[in-house]
Amino acid sequence: MDQNELRELENQCIQECAPECTAECPVHVDVRTLCAHIARADFNGALKSLKLTIPFPGIVGRVCDRPCETICKRNEAGAAISIAALERACADLGVADDKIRPAPARGKRAAIVGGGLSGMTAAFDLARKGWAVVLFEKERKLGGRLWAFSEEDLPPETIEKETRVLADLGVEVCPGQAVGRDVPLDALLREYDAVCVAAGRDGCEALPLERDENGRVRIDPFTYATDREGLFAAGSLCRPAYSPIRSISDGRRAATSIDRYLQNASLTASRTGEGSYRTRLYTGTAGVEPAGAVVPANPEGGYAAGEAVREAGRCLQCECMECVKVCEYLRAYKGYPRKYIREVYNNLSIVMGMHHANKFINTCSLCGLCKEVCPEHLHMGLVCREAREAMFRKGKMPPSAHDFPIQDMLFSNGERFAMARHQPGSRESGYLFFPGCQLAASAPDHVRNAYRLLTTRLSGGVGLMLRCCGVPAYWSGRTELFESVLEEMTARWEEMGRPEMILACSSCYETVKSHRPDIPVRSLYEVLDELEEPKSETASGCTFTVHDACSSRHDANIQRSVRRIVERSGAALEELPLHADRTECCGYGGLMKFANPEMAREVVRRRIVQSDRDYVAYCAMCRDNFAGRGKRALHVLDLVFARAAGDPASRKGPGYSQRHENRMRLKEEMLEEFWGERAPEREAYRNMRLDISEDVLERMEQRQILVEDLQRVISHAESTGGRLLDCRSGHFLAYWKPAAVTYWVEYSPCEGGYVVHNAYSHRMEIFEEGKA
Repeated sequence: MDQNELRELENQCIQECAPECTAECPVHVDVRTLCAHIARADFNGALKSLKLTIPFPGIVGRVCDRPCETICKRNEAGAAISIAALERACADLGVADDKIRPAPARGKRAAIVGGGLSGMTAAFDLARKGWAVVLFEKERKLGGRLWAFSEEDLPPETIEKETRVLADLGVEVCPGQAVGRDVPLDALLREYDAVCVAAGRDGCEALPLERDENGRVRIDPFTYATDREGLFAAGSLCRPAYSPIRSISDGRRAATSIDRYLQNASLTASRTGEGSYRTRLYTGTAGVEPAGAVVPANPEGGYAAGEAVREAGRCLQCECMECVKVCEYLRAYKGYPRKYIREVYNNLSIVMGMHHANKFINTCSLCGLCKEVCPEHLHMGLVCREAREAMFRKGKMPPSAHDFPIQDMLFSNGERFAMARHQPGSRESGYLFFPGCQLAASAPDHVRNAYRLLTTRLSGGVGLMLRCCGVPAYWSGRTELFESVLEEMTARWEEMGRPEMILACSSCYETVKSHRPDIPVRSLYEVLDELEEPKSETASGCTFTVHDACSSRHDANIQRSVRRIVERSGAALEELPLHADRTECCGYGGLMKFANPEMAREVVRRRIVQSDRDYVAYCAMCRDNFAGRGKRALHVLDLVFARAAGDPASRKGPGYSQRHENRMRLKEEMLEEFWGERAPEREAYRNMRLDISEDVLERMEQRQILVEDLQRVISHAESTGGRLLDCRSGHFLAYWKPAAVTYWVEYSPCEGGYVVHNAYSHRMEIFEEGKA
């Protein structure tokens, strides 16, 4: 990820974009912050935030033409926030303890023609930046068209009080001097380094300025420069209609140009977002309770404190956060994609030192829900997967993150599970059933029954391939390993005659479809739907909630087929709030379960509380993860291959050791049942009997230790004598390191086997003295 890619990705996240009210406001009042302060009854803080963008808050709160309110998102659920009234409230009720002081004098002078809102704003901004400012006003007092408002709307004392800030900044005011009548414009251009004409049309009729056919002064619409060197113009002189808030904006934009002009800087560089503009921020209002505006008891006096607090409390505090709302992972790290992308980039840039974002990167389930709900389609999963690939390539991937699922994948592609056969009695295969490693581990009977059904109902020969598709390697960023696994699978497929693959696992289906588009694929559930299975109403009278696998979010045909299978079983269906293309991950995808077990448990908890109904899943890991947290859940094949007795929804998923055993036994039994072949003899250590308590088994599950690992440790210790004896307990302690992980077992002999007292693992290197 280079800097350009970083900026493009960051730009896709719109969370930091301004809300619509702020973007529509020509001076970009921070309405969210204003309302947040007032909602807490912090009127001083509200006034302070308002004065960051408005030089005369007491005036604006009374006369603003409120373009922000016309576009306020609250219009979609009640009525717009009364923003101008809240501005008035904070000006009336707040106290600003910060006196505005100008920057140090910078040695150049600017003249402002006109003392209305445009001219006063230009004078205010330039004086704050350290330029000497002289303001010429033809009337005897400042304010211009403000004096045309009624005293009820804008009291004279408010105008006088608010405009005193110019004196505090050192602005020299020359009242009763009309430029063009009392002071020639050319004289100002000779005497001052820059001039801004911000008077109304009536006050500038005699000025030698180029005008359009409507009498408006011609200016550059971006810089407000006229055709004369050093002369700028703003305000109603250049506008078709008077607008108080746009007059302030015009004065500010003209002042920005004058400031740059006086510094000999570019008048145009880096000036995006000035004036009103269209923001990219998206704010959803679904579920927002409609509420009307708070009506003040005394309309002429404006909001009382309590009324203002209630009105400000209606503000939606507009933000996007659509991805964070639906993703427990993004929510838990208390940020949003723009921040996360920067953290990922910084993490990848570290040469020496701690990679603090490793766990964050490795926790993402890569499911893609963020992209589905994001208005800009930003996919944090792709960012994290590419980061994992880069980390592994640089040797910065911690071995603990994904070692166990990688070893599990290698086991599934080893001789104890992997196989490929044509249908018994056939020399070719029109179809190839690929159940995947997790269904075989979770419910081997379903694999056997599905294969028996397919060979019975489909003609042309149905072959069988047992192995893993390699997606754990892809998820972990080990691209070369992933490609080698796919190549091996593809080679076996070609040996089988390039048949159509029928896949039971959603992850396998997505992997083959995306990375081997030359292989024709179909989901097992599409096939079962076409065969109109099940034939009997095995779940008549039941109502289930379907959970869609996240790897099938874009496969509407699979989703429809699963629902038809459920309905054909006699059951009724309910949908989860997020389903189909917006379904949530179960906590297994992307190997979240291994990198961050606590987060995976929270992801599962969030999903299983969304309905009281029994869930039906068509991913074995989804079903087992839900069942492991106490949720009644079935696999859709439980409805197709109904058992005579038992409650499949209450079945807990097998532990890691049993999953290995289920795969091995499935291969052995299918070889014998379908092909009449005897499975190879198991290694001697596998016949070792171990007595393991429930407490130790639970710890082994948490630590991802298999019974086979303990058998190997004890076998190695007993055959070599490499063990320690604890004289107090009489227990032996031994270790063994098959690859990256060292396994330790505390055990003691018993009749016919061994008692396991404890087991743990780590990833440190063990060196025996004299053998280093």
